[in-house]
Amino acid sequence: MDTIEKQTTTIQSSTKPYTEKVEEQHGTGVPYVIREFEDSVLEEELVWHRDRESRQVSVLSGTNWSLQHDDELPILLNQGEEYYIPKMTYHRLIKGQGNLVVRIRIT
Repeated sequence: MDTIEKQTTTIQSSTKPYTEKVEEQHGTGVPYVIREFEDSVLEEELVWHRDRESRQVSVLSGTNWSLQHDDELPILLNQGEEYYIPKMTYHRLIKGQGNLVVRIRIT
């Protein structure tokens, strides 16, 4: 089983509704982002947006949070499952209970 090295960078921006840590899978040089959305985040901060790169998102924790792609119904995010977000597609999070923690791999 691969281990994840300790955090290398922590980023918190006043313009983003999350905090994140950049980590590296042990011995591979493959970076991951661990992103946390706190339970206190306001729903209006979870805006529709699109990313320049495709992303593979793994849910580490969180209850009843959802991911919604443009022109689709929301998908309930389940702990332990992975979700794909194609580059340049509009999507947003819908707030659930507790903190949402995800691991993001840029593909």
